Amino acid sequence: MTTITLFGAGGKMGVRLSRNLAKTEFETRHVEVSEEGRSRLKAEVGVDCVEPEAALDGAEVVILAVPDTVIGKVAAKVVPAVAPGTMIVVLDAAAPFAGHLPQRDDITYFVSHPCHPPIYNDLDTQEARLDYFGGIAAPQGVVNALMQGPEEHYELGEAVSRAIYAPVARTYRVTVEQMALLEPGLSETVCASLLDVMREAMDEVVSRGVPRDCARDFLLGHMNILGAVIFKEIDGVFSDACNKAIEFGKPALMRDDWKRVFEDDEIAASIQRIT
Repeated sequence: MTTITLFGAGGKMGVRLSRNLAKTEFETRHVEVSEEGRSRLKAEVGVDCVEPEAALDGAEVVILAVPDTVIGKVAAKVVPAVAPGTMIVVLDAAAPFAGHLPQRDDITYFVSHPCHPPIYNDLDTQEARLDYFGGIAAPQGVVNALMQGPEEHYELGEAVSRAIYAPVARTYRVTVEQMALLEPGLSETVCASLLDVMREAMDEVVSRGVPRDCARDFLLGHMNILGAVIFKEIDGVFSDACNKAIEFGKPALMRDDWKRVFEDDEIAASIQRIT
């Protein structure tokens, strides 16, 4: 039985992971510094926390479910205390990419991040349909990177990722650098920004007299069908009028060099701002 120590077990992400780990054969030790987090973990998962020293003694895998802004400080205390061969699992590529993990050649660094349930999915229960984040009832993809460590450790890291993000439909192996392109690059800098602009656009037409419910239904409905065509969920094409609107709309909304957000220096700068 693999022993896992989970730091940040009482946080929002930590509770999600704790709940899923409780359903597995992994032996899990929970660490949480805040009293509020300890109480939340006890109330929602029914487990107690242990002190860091005891939790790390003999642990084979250590998961750092803590915010990017403090992960460097937490890792600086945890990494020197683990035995050689221990796997440290980080849930986001930002801190590893930015170099915030301590240098130690005799341990494994494994990075794992959920894709979250896709918009186009075959879900047959209400619980799954309402699981927007994932980790409860809706299957999702997971992206993994073996940052350093022996190749045979990838299998263990993938098994841990499938446990903490369950139910998992599929996993993808990438590098830390590729994961940084996905987040913050693709998911936050591009997707979140454009969605925020779309929400502002909806508010704008509402301010010009369109009823809010009407504007919301119209926008979300068009996101559904337009997205299905663009992402090849269905075999469809846009009308000539729609294609013409895209042709003139993109230059009005997007800078010519917008893909620069994926350049190494831009990704590094974005990560620097959040760590």
